Amino acid sequence: MKLFYHIGRYSLFVKKVFGRPEKHTVLVKQVIKEIDKLGIDSLGIVFIISIFMGAVITLQTAYNIDMAFIPKYTIGLAARDSMLLEFSSTIVGLILAGKVGSNIASEIGTMRVTEQIDALEIMGINSAAFLVLPKMLAFVFIIPFLVIISMGVGITGGFLAGALTGEVPAADYIYGIQFAFIPFYIAYSIIKSVVFAFIISTVSAYWGFYAQGGALEVGKASTTAVVTSSVQILLFNLLLTQLLLK
Repeated sequence: MKLFYHIGRYSLFVKKVFGRPEKHTVLVKQVIKEIDKLGIDSLGIVFIISIFMGAVITLQTAYNIDMAFIPKYTIGLAARDSMLLEFSSTIVGLILAGKVGSNIASEIGTMRVTEQIDALEIMGINSAAFLVLPKMLAFVFIIPFLVIISMGVGITGGFLAGALTGEVPAADYIYGIQFAFIPFYIAYSIIKSVVFAFIISTVSAYWGFYAQGGALEVGKASTTAVVTSSVQILLFNLLLTQLLLK
C-alpha cells in the first residue's frame, strides 16, 4: 500500500511542478544556472566513464572472439553498437542518478528541513515549480549532449585501446564502426536519456521535497532518491527497448 501512496503523491507533486512559474525571466535564468550546475559539471565523470567503457568493451570483445573465421572489424561494430544502444544512455544515466540525483535530493531536502520551502509557500510561491522545474528542464535539455559526447568518447576509447594493445588494427576498427550503421540507434539512445533525465530530476526532487526531520533524514532521502531513480531507469530501459526496437 505504501507503494501506491508514493505513486499517488509523486503524481500530484509532478502536477504541482508543472504549475505556472512565477516569472518566465526568472525561470530562464534558473534553467541556465542549473544547466551549468547539473550538466556541465558532469562532463568530467561522463568523459572518464565513457572512455574506459569503450576500452573495456573493445578488449573484452577482442579476447572473446579470437577466432580466425570472425573478421576483426566485428570488434569495432560491437563496440559501436554497445555504446550507442546501451552504455552511453543507461550506464551514464545510472551514474548521473548517483551524482545529480543525490545533489538535487540533498539540496531540496535541506531547504525543507530548514523551513525555507515553508517560507516560500507562505509568500504564495509555488515552491515545487520554483525549485524543481528549472532543474528538470535543465537536465532534460543537457543530457542528450552528454550522451552524444559519451558515444564519441567511448568509441574513441575503444579505438585507442585496440590500437595501443595491438588487438584490433586501426583500419579494421574504423571499418567496423562504419559497417551497417543504423542512425536510429542514436535517436533511440537520446529518447531514453531524456526519459531518464526526467526520472532522475523529479524522483530525486520528490524525496527531497518531502524529507522530514534533520540532517540524518536528508541523507536517507538522498540515498532513497538514488536507489529509486536507478530502479526506475532499469525498468523504463526495458520498456523503451520493447517499444522502440521491436
